[in-house]
Amino acid sequence: MNKKLFIANWKMNKGLVQSQQFAEELKAHFEKHKGTTDEIVLCPPFTSLEAVHRKLNGTGVKLGAQNVYYESSGAYTGEISCGMLKSCGCEYVITGHSERRRYFNETNAIVNKKVLIALDEGLKPILCIGETLQEHDDKITEAVIDEQLTSCLLHVNIEDIPNVVIAYEPVWAIGTGKNATAHQAESVHNFTRKKLKKLYSEEISLNTRIIYGGSITPENAKELFAPQTINGGLVGGASLEVESFIEIINSAH
Repeated sequence: MNKKLFIANWKMNKGLVQSQQFAEELKAHFEKHKGTTDEIVLCPPFTSLEAVHRKLNGTGVKLGAQNVYYESSGAYTGEISCGMLKSCGCEYVITGHSERRRYFNETNAIVNKKVLIALDEGLKPILCIGETLQEHDDKITEAVIDEQLTSCLLHVNIEDIPNVVIAYEPVWAIGTGKNATAHQAESVHNFTRKKLKKLYSEEISLNTRIIYGGSITPENAKELFAPQTINGGLVGGASLEVESFIEIINSAH
């Protein structure tokens, strides 16, 4: 799997003007360097989705959302449906990010509903998994990952699983400046592939895209993406500037 996947998660950053400026700078970079061999996805705030989509037209850069609700429509004030995201040009959606779990009490069952509706309505879910610092210190990482995968992929069939991206994000490394070592990340990625083999098949295990996230920087990217089992990155703070995001992408090769 030579083609890597890099996803920029801007979280609650960048207004409409800033988002468009970033998209223009990224487009100019790819025009100058004649594109990229990797798959790039930008996940701006909801308010910038359609504008960023227009700016990225013709670049091959894809659009994702940071969240979605698990109903198609209805009286759910403040929520966003898959259909709304698709109408803005989205192909991907982040589900189960640790910040959603921590601050908005999203459970594995809720994440599972979001994964299922995304697949049903033609979006590719980016399923985030990862252990907390306490779980990491207690050495129960594999048990946590096992439970998250089992619960969040419940009722996802073998035909749909190729459209799921799994993002391993150790919670203790998100926004803390700490990051897993390449060895630690590779170990969890290998465990995840073994679990996918058990749930689905060896082919699914080998071909599912599993990416790493958690305090990725231009300085540590080369080491983190060296293992062949790591297929790219979900980049947070370092994706807010075009230069650092591009540097991370280039470091993977």
